[in-house]
Amino acid sequence: MTKGDIIITVSHINLGFGGVRVLYDVSFQAKAGEILALIGPNGAGKTCLLNCISGFYRPDRGEVLFKDKRIDKLPAHRIARLGIARTFQNIALYSGLTTLENLMAARHIFMKRNILAGALYFGGARKEEIEHRKVIEQIIDFLEIQSFRHTVVASLPYGIRKRIELGRALALEPSVLILDEPMAGMTIGEKEDMARFIIDIHETKGIPILIVEHDMGLVMDISDRVVVLDFGRI
Repeated sequence: MTKGDIIITVSHINLGFGGVRVLYDVSFQAKAGEILALIGPNGAGKTCLLNCISGFYRPDRGEVLFKDKRIDKLPAHRIARLGIARTFQNIALYSGLTTLENLMAARHIFMKRNILAGALYFGGARKEEIEHRKVIEQIIDFLEIQSFRHTVVASLPYGIRKRIELGRALALEPSVLILDEPMAGMTIGEKEDMARFIIDIHETKGIPILIVEHDMGLVMDISDRVVVLDFGRI
């Protein structure tokens, strides 16, 4: 898609849990070639809206289109296969696995060999894993996490785990990257590193980004457009 083309359309989304209404008639569009920020106070419905886009929630009314294909009725794994990858506000890594294993887990949607071939690890299965490993090594180098390659992620600093989660999203080779508060809880230095990686992803890989973030200085520095959500309304 060329810059400026509509890549995600959120149309009249309504969401509630029991008697609590979370989103009211929310509509906006995200375009190819841009960083779109979604901002608002705590409880405004930002993460709920991201969950509607990525398939974790199903809206009560309205629809979500990705490249003109309706996706709001699809399960999350189908949406990931279409090219929408995301990070989470609360880190969702496999804490008992290493950095490398967490990143390789994201490559499962590209793996074609069956479980028996993978267990025996010969021929095509071995060749396939080597090819996926090359992609992962490029991401490790890009995010500067070489020294943590074989470290179990539960023992790593918070800022590094946030970076690994970003890497796992990149391993899906996304058409759109959704970042839910990627800098929450970070030190100033860690925020600066993460901002640099986000800008590099956008500029070098050309991936449009939808970001939820409370750091207004960062939002105003890197965003092309801003959508404000307050009490579930645009």
